[in-house]
Amino acid sequence: MDAELIAPCGMNCSLCIAYQLRQNGINKRGFNKKHCPGCLPRGENCTHMGDACELLGKGSVRFCFECESFPCRRLKALDKRYRTKYHMSMIDNLNCIKELGLEAFLEKQRETWRCTACGAVICCHNGLCLNCSIDTLLMNRKYRWGGE
Repeated sequence: MDAELIAPCGMNCSLCIAYQLRQNGINKRGFNKKHCPGCLPRGENCTHMGDACELLGKGSVRFCFECESFPCRRLKALDKRYRTKYHMSMIDNLNCIKELGLEAFLEKQRETWRCTACGAVICCHNGLCLNCSIDTLLMNRKYRWGGE
């Protein structure tokens, strides 16, 4: 995992299905879905919040926790959706970065999201390792955690 893949909103882009599809060349296997290199590498400040936040829009902050309004209403809504559907929290991620630093956060992420079978990164959007379980996703393109 790379520090450049941690978005200002706290999303770890390396866990995202759109990023993993690109990294693993999955679209070449018949799974045609939009892919993404991550918020920062493609020159965006934050996909979810950049258009609504002047500080992010101008690139004035690296992370949302640097703002006096942290966590703002929009980040709270995004966080609630990710906690409910995807078993992760952007606000928790940002608090961890703020308290422990980026390197310690990345190490925790490596441990938390590591596939125990092959060591690859598990996708937060479906709970699957795309190395080990791509067939599950190909059979059910809307697959969510545990078949939810």
